[in-house]
Amino acid sequence: MNDSELLDWLMLFHAENITVALLRKLMLNRDFPVKGDTFSECSSANLEDAASRISDAMRSAEARWLAEASIAWSRLSDNTIITLRDSTYPPLLREIADPPPLLFVRGNARALSIPQIAIVGSRRCSVDGREITDLFATGIVGQGLGVCSGLATGIDTAAHKAAVDSGGITVSVVGTGVDHIYPRSNAHLASRILENGALVSEFPLGYRPLPANFPRRNRIISGLSIGVLVVEAALQSGSLITARMAMEQNREVFAVPGSIRNALSRGCHKLIREGATLAETPQDLWNQLDGLLTLALEPGAPDLKNSRSTVNAKVPGIAPTVNQQKIIEAMGFDPISFDSIAARTNLSVFDLQTELLSLELAGAITVVSGRYTLLRQAPLQGY
Repeated sequence: MNDSELLDWLMLFHAENITVALLRKLMLNRDFPVKGDTFSECSSANLEDAASRISDAMRSAEARWLAEASIAWSRLSDNTIITLRDSTYPPLLREIADPPPLLFVRGNARALSIPQIAIVGSRRCSVDGREITDLFATGIVGQGLGVCSGLATGIDTAAHKAAVDSGGITVSVVGTGVDHIYPRSNAHLASRILENGALVSEFPLGYRPLPANFPRRNRIISGLSIGVLVVEAALQSGSLITARMAMEQNREVFAVPGSIRNALSRGCHKLIREGATLAETPQDLWNQLDGLLTLALEPGAPDLKNSRSTVNAKVPGIAPTVNQQKIIEAMGFDPISFDSIAARTNLSVFDLQTELLSLELAGAITVVSGRYTLLRQAPLQGY
């Protein structure tokens, strides 16, 4: 997406009269015009009911100023804005019922799309809780997966710290603007996360912490992940909200049991009674996730922590899956858009995003300006 189109979307994003739900609807409507001044021409997209609000938004001086400031921020090193229309939008997050229309990202934006497991829990965790979190986070990154959490004190902090200490990738979904670190005590940890991972938010730049922000951001934590592990949680806990959202998103939920005398174990026990998988060791995660880990553990895939520099890597050939072979045959010799590949292969958005990511991580394809090209210098086995 070019800066002109992104500016238009950002103006709608910052306009007071455009709701998140409407912005999402517009982005998901592929017939909605996206170039230049055509935002006000809604009749062809069957969105006449929104025409006046969109027209007002595009005339808002404040919305334009905020949008231009966001564009300027995105031009700085390691800053990215991803829209729901971009092929780089995290594929798992795209599949939830209410994906964020825009994501503001600091650090390695590709980290959002690698297979990862969320670790959440109490802000007032016990010493045992921190040690257990360290055990699981270290095991997760040791398998080549990422760790996702929310940068809060307690279990979140322990999960991020264990991941970076082990040299792995961790993604922090914050309840503020990505330019505002909260809590301030985690400022140094945030800088370490940015070495290989990312900070991400759906909130605009400069957005301050508000109580309502954090339950809302929890759906992104679970949405980015293939599974959610709850280490310690009271019965009235934001971690249980994350677990509930994960279940609604058809994600695997794991809970660590604890002492019946520990109030922070009661939330985990409640989850286990409701169907969450009891997790005593990282092996319990692998046993349950099984086939979902194939992508992350695929032999010959590049080191995920170096994913910024692997787009054009030439790696040994890999044996393509049936869907990957179908994609390869559909690509031809010239750069091709995501929509064109989808039309030629009849694969679902999720399956296509997953297979394209796998091919890209293996160095078999590259993507530039949203168009995919097969790298024939590093052919796949059987092709």
